[in-house]
Amino acid sequence: MTSADTTPAGSASGSSFYAAMRILPRAQREAMFQIYSFCRQVDDIADSDGPRETRLAEIDQWRRDIDALYAGHPPARVKDYAASVQQFGLKREDFIAIIDGMEMDIPADIRAPDGITLDLYCDRVASAVGRLSVRVFGLPENDGILLAHHLGRALQLTNILRDIDEDAGIGRLYLPREALDAAGISSSDPKVVAADSNIPRACAPLIARARDHFAKSDEIMARNSRRAVRAPRIMSKYYHTILDKLVARGFAPPRHPVKLSKAAKMSILLRYAVI
Repeated sequence: MTSADTTPAGSASGSSFYAAMRILPRAQREAMFQIYSFCRQVDDIADSDGPRETRLAEIDQWRRDIDALYAGHPPARVKDYAASVQQFGLKREDFIAIIDGMEMDIPADIRAPDGITLDLYCDRVASAVGRLSVRVFGLPENDGILLAHHLGRALQLTNILRDIDEDAGIGRLYLPREALDAAGISSSDPKVVAADSNIPRACAPLIARARDHFAKSDEIMARNSRRAVRAPRIMSKYYHTILDKLVARGFAPPRHPVKLSKAAKMSILLRYAVI
């Protein structure tokens, strides 16, 4: 699954998520790492190479475990979530939405979804994570939900643009069918699309959409307290910088990977967490 760094490959300590969340007070930090752990575990099921039927059963067990958590008799692996659920008002439907989003990758690999399906996917695997997170950060209800909507989609679309080749390598293609058609790309084969010289045209609408979501999330964060938006602002700046680097690199094949250096991450962290 192409996902924001709440569910990256690799360790938590090496992710932009970890850097952004370690600035939080202890209770908030612990709640965010529980959300992180949950996302990692269900994402690992979606991305494993086990039989699809087995993965569907495993992810459905997570659904039952979350239901049991909210029914007051949580299994061991979610027992520690109970305090955070109560303290921050975390919603069952957001956990379930994340599971539903991860499950979208299991019955068959996602390939050139239509725009409505792609937006639903982004809402489930990214904005739903944001809806849990903004409750932990302490944002007002309405602005918190709006921020989760826009920033989650901005991060997810940036990941899709960043990971075209990585996703193609595992048989997945998240660029929407409408954008491919407009670019004159009829194939839905991930490797064929990734090698097509017209792929920059297919990426252009996603770039514009991501930038619009970043701009709207910036407006929301600007009108809320700096303390409440420190962590999401750091994540936003990390990913906005990645998007800018992707655009500067271009999308014509062959493409070299784009990452933020440790120095660039530290600069953003110091600017928004300390100064």
